[in-house]
Amino acid sequence: MSIKVENRNELMMFYNVENLFPPDEKFQKGESRKFSGLKKWNAWRYNHKLHRLSHVFELIEKEKKTLPMIIGLAEIADSSVLEDLVSMEPFGGRYSYIHHDSLDERGVDTALLYDRTKIKFIESETMSFIFEFEEDGRDGIDTTRDVLQCKLEYENEIIHAFVLHLPSKREQDINQPKRDYILKNVKERVLELIKGSGETVVILGDFNENPYAENINYLLYKDGSEKILENPFMHLYAERKYSTYYQRQGLLFDQIILSRDFYLHNSVLNFRKAEVFTHEDIKTREGKYQGKPFRTYAGTRYLGGYSDHFPVLVEFSK
Repeated sequence: MSIKVENRNELMMFYNVENLFPPDEKFQKGESRKFSGLKKWNAWRYNHKLHRLSHVFELIEKEKKTLPMIIGLAEIADSSVLEDLVSMEPFGGRYSYIHHDSLDERGVDTALLYDRTKIKFIESETMSFIFEFEEDGRDGIDTTRDVLQCKLEYENEIIHAFVLHLPSKREQDINQPKRDYILKNVKERVLELIKGSGETVVILGDFNENPYAENINYLLYKDGSEKILENPFMHLYAERKYSTYYQRQGLLFDQIILSRDFYLHNSVLNFRKAEVFTHEDIKTREGKYQGKPFRTYAGTRYLGGYSDHFPVLVEFSK
């Protein structure tokens, strides 16, 4: 008699959590601090936001029967909010975080959470970018979020995880050259890793670009023909699956890009599917934004929701 062994699934996740700042009232005058810029961002609203975010993870665990072992985050103010987040249910004291302060002008960073019972942390570093203005009458510098690079180990195999939040689209998209430059540098780093070690790579982020954008397509190929990375969110975008919205326009800026190793049968983790997690609880339930992410703020108006983005997931079998 043969015994059927059920494959265990693992998850990776990316979530732009929309301005996770500690409460402004926490700080005393003269302290070094990051003010949120949010209207009446007090302790009650902050704790409500933490409970909202922890509820997202509870929903994922209930539906998927597991929590993501690797979680990339964007719009994180500092380490204190990560400390508070991982202390919430359903993390169960198993999760640690990786975070470095960046020079971002808004004071928000990327971070990575990982399940210590599955993932071994080896090292981390950041890729920092400072842009100078020498034209159009503008002087000085412009800063943006760092790209966080983490070296992790899962069942004796190395995973290099990049977490990024590229400059936003605004003012007739003056930031596109910055996004192009950052992705060029990320690609160079990825090529070094693949060539030097053959180890796996995952890029989790808010690209502020849709999956078919030219600069993201450029990231996937070594020299224009040899493919080194796969973007499983391309077909989701074609199916009109969106993670965020600008006015009425659906966007899939949040993506997880994988090295081709995850598609090989001899890999410890085999890619199964990608999805935008759109549970009814985290959607706006009525009005003109019905069905879209239930956000914390709309401009200066406090709504008390989760985030203006849906989280995205990649599922693996092993």
